[in-house]
Amino acid sequence: MRDYAETIGFLGQWGRFQQIVFFSLVATIMPNGFGAFTLVFLTDTPSHHCLVSGINLTEDWRKSVIPIKEVDGKQELSRCSRYRLDVVRNLSAQGYIPGRDVNLTDLEEEGCVDGWSYSKDIYESTIVSEFDLVCTNQWKQPFTSTVFFVGGLLGSFLSGQLSDRYGRKPVLFAALALQTVFTFAQVFSGSWIMFLIILFINGLGQMSNFVAALVLGSEVLTGKVRVLYSSLGTCLGFAIGYMILPLLAYFLRDWKSLSLALSLPCVAYVPFWWLMPESPRWLLSRGRVEEAEAIIRTAAKWNKVQAPRIIFEDCGTEKMQTRSKEHYNVFDLLRQSSIRATTLILCFVLSTMIVGYYSLSFNTAQLHENPYISCFISAVVEIPAYISSWMALLYLPRRLSVILTLVFGAVPLYLIQLVPDDLSNLALALEMLGKYSITTGSSLMFAYTAELYPTVLRNTATGISNTVSRIGSCIAPLLLSLGMYYKYLPYIILGSLAVVAAFAALFLPESFKKPLPETIEQMQRRERMKCPCLTRNMTPVPMVPMDSSL
Repeated sequence: MRDYAETIGFLGQWGRFQQIVFFSLVATIMPNGFGAFTLVFLTDTPSHHCLVSGINLTEDWRKSVIPIKEVDGKQELSRCSRYRLDVVRNLSAQGYIPGRDVNLTDLEEEGCVDGWSYSKDIYESTIVSEFDLVCTNQWKQPFTSTVFFVGGLLGSFLSGQLSDRYGRKPVLFAALALQTVFTFAQVFSGSWIMFLIILFINGLGQMSNFVAALVLGSEVLTGKVRVLYSSLGTCLGFAIGYMILPLLAYFLRDWKSLSLALSLPCVAYVPFWWLMPESPRWLLSRGRVEEAEAIIRTAAKWNKVQAPRIIFEDCGTEKMQTRSKEHYNVFDLLRQSSIRATTLILCFVLSTMIVGYYSLSFNTAQLHENPYISCFISAVVEIPAYISSWMALLYLPRRLSVILTLVFGAVPLYLIQLVPDDLSNLALALEMLGKYSITTGSSLMFAYTAELYPTVLRNTATGISNTVSRIGSCIAPLLLSLGMYYKYLPYIILGSLAVVAAFAALFLPESFKKPLPETIEQMQRRERMKCPCLTRNMTPVPMVPMDSSL
């Protein structure tokens, strides 16, 4: 069978059909930009202190009933304690004046037994103020984010399995439906537990949507358009959603209103079902030749070109029919040593990229005291990174690009600890340079991963590698918390991981200017450096020259 891209070459690369697929898929990825960082606003903790109401106190005692604590060198009202109200009430009734007649430090304190009063300077409400996730329940706030990312982790795993078995298109729209329904359902959460369950299911759709859209576009589009979509297209779709989020959050400062607003746009994707095709590559891998040809003939009509009488000449052979009946799963990624080595290295490199991306993204979100500005700045920085990724995918070998982004990401993170405290702008510039490099690497890794695996395993491999990399998003908040022990420890860990990952990337196969593999045998023939620790028992595979065209 001829190479797929060569077979459908008569369509061209950028006709009406490809344009509709390209922009439709980019649009479906925008909700991922909403969802990935919505928790920045939904789980933010407003300023708060113990609630004091319904008692008669003098003005002086009402101002003094909350103790003053020193936090990070600043004086502020205690968030989790107050002076005992029965004692304060008696002192107020007897006419004593706090600070003059009574030494406040001698008074006994109690917890916020009547609840909390939350500032509304920034937010009308968040789930923290809604469900009182403060003080003894403060652990629930970061745990909420972790549950969402665990949902994304499981979604990455399931989407790969389901998409390889049932098709790219059904899984993509099922994931969009999950996001829409359960983002809307969050509004009706009556408790933190209920919100947590709904958020977990919402997380299932997040990465499932992204993975299915990435693979579908990679298989439908060809040549430089495929590279453009896999790198710049998908990531710009994510970034646009990311940048829209703080704008919506600025005008909708109640968490329920924000959740409702983020769920409604997804309804607009319903007509896309009739615009978007199933992947012809996937249909061919399943032996459904007539359906694949029907899609290509429709594409030819849209592009106003003449399709040949028989498009996929060799797809009816016994070899193709046998292959179409074979079922592949996650264990096929580990069964053969060459594929196992590629999978393990990719998972490690991607995990390093993702933990770096989320750690630096959440950290740079604290650049400005206004969370809306912080979030917008963090989103805008990604635009040049995605453009750089696209240029690298066009003109540089994949393996070299990955190694360079990891090294250039590690160097500024190491240098931050050498910057004097009075040069905060320089430290900020180094951190943003680190994020730029890691974001560039993360972007091109999605395209690189899809290029390495054959059609029968591509979505499973993409889903598994994304699943493992989601562990990085789960541990990113914990990694940042290590800064309380040593300010620069998170930077040192991130930089060291990047260096190790750069070395591991040396042993990945190269896919630059090579056609997408259709079978496991074609994947095994690709040239690579041998990693002794992972390929000790690998049986040599004869090298067969491959077509160097895109």
